[in-house]
Amino acid sequence: MSSSSQPPYLSEDTIRESRTRIRDILYGADLYKYKGRVSKLMGLTVEAQLPKLKIGDLCFIESIDGEPKAAEVVAFKADVAQMLLLYDGKGISQGSWVTTTNNPITIPVGDFLLGRLVSPLGEPMDGRPMDTTMAKMISVDTPPPNPLSRPIIKHKFSTGLRAVDSLLTMGAGQRMGLFAGSGVGKSTLLGMIARNSEADVNVVALVGERGREVKEFIENSLGEEGVKRSVLVCSTGDQPPLMRMKCLQTATAIAEYFRDQGKKVFLMTDTVTRAAMSGREVGLAIGEPPTMKGYPPSIFSWLQKVLERSGITEDGSITALYTVLVEGDDFNDPVCDTVRGIIDGHILLSRKIAAMNHFPAIDVLGSVSRLFTEICDPEHMQAAGKMRELMAIYADAKDLIDVGAYEHGSNPRIDIAIQMMPEINQFLRQSVKDLVNMDSTIGRLKELMLSVNL
Repeated sequence: MSSSSQPPYLSEDTIRESRTRIRDILYGADLYKYKGRVSKLMGLTVEAQLPKLKIGDLCFIESIDGEPKAAEVVAFKADVAQMLLLYDGKGISQGSWVTTTNNPITIPVGDFLLGRLVSPLGEPMDGRPMDTTMAKMISVDTPPPNPLSRPIIKHKFSTGLRAVDSLLTMGAGQRMGLFAGSGVGKSTLLGMIARNSEADVNVVALVGERGREVKEFIENSLGEEGVKRSVLVCSTGDQPPLMRMKCLQTATAIAEYFRDQGKKVFLMTDTVTRAAMSGREVGLAIGEPPTMKGYPPSIFSWLQKVLERSGITEDGSITALYTVLVEGDDFNDPVCDTVRGIIDGHILLSRKIAAMNHFPAIDVLGSVSRLFTEICDPEHMQAAGKMRELMAIYADAKDLIDVGAYEHGSNPRIDIAIQMMPEINQFLRQSVKDLVNMDSTIGRLKELMLSVNL
């Protein structure tokens, strides 16, 4: 063979340049950029190798039934992406194609959401069509506002509950926790606030609810008037953990949209505990180490980020009430401790008070609003302080009073507490249909405490 027929010599620089050009072409090709194949499926965790993926990307996996399965990228293991399915993995096989949108999960938002029940992906769940042609698409996972751009909370927020408006007054943009065990009236209380509060829009996140309770909450707790100005985001307990986590994020994103329109928004979550439990399942599924009660470290930072998204901005406000389910009435649970450290106050519901047929079963002495002294006038604070002091005096002497060991006249402060407690209890009790406003509530509080001298 002659030297002219031999292949030309290629220098290392030429080879390197050729490889770079080929790699650039491949990265620009749709097949290489947007598709990969499933290499492993375990439970709801899918592993696949796709280039240029990032955390939070929405992907679709082909299945034998022809309907692609949605999944979100949650972690990387070497050069393999780990995704969690948003629904079930039925029909996915080894080698199924995986397509990425290269974008996070987005949902349609607009005034058309009012009065609607939607899934964490923004899909209607109430059986009615939804026109989203003029909708704005937003991501469900956004960063919290800059702390220096948040105005100071100065204005009260009326909830329509006498016990809260008088003794645990909330500010517009405040975040409160509702801590309670099961069966002490959480859902009823949330429904009362949704109907009676001064909010322009209510956004309700029902996380991990029992299927039968969704319709009950809508019809019995919210009622027709409450539904009209509410958006409900629901993920029932039978859905995968990632969907239950997204429920809280989606509700927060919808609340942020209405806040940016200049509205007063009230965000209610039932419950943060189930969202945290879902995060525990997600973290353990991708190999995170368990810590307290099996919760991975990431869930506590996730809670901090999601709960910090609510609050007040220059445009509007999100006043939030996060329900925390207290397992076994253990208020030292890791989720309880974490949420209590993030929020601006907490309301405790007592099983003992509920057993006395006192509703709402709010333990006033165990509850606190951290903004109470910042937003209330001195006369209101003085009256509230007197009522709390009377309740504390009576609680300390209750055992002696109940067994008949206390003699009238032994202690003038206890005598006043015994005399005033029936009126205080009557003031704090409120039926589901009672409509009250903040001004009349505070006026009645001042009137009750006017003649009390401790």
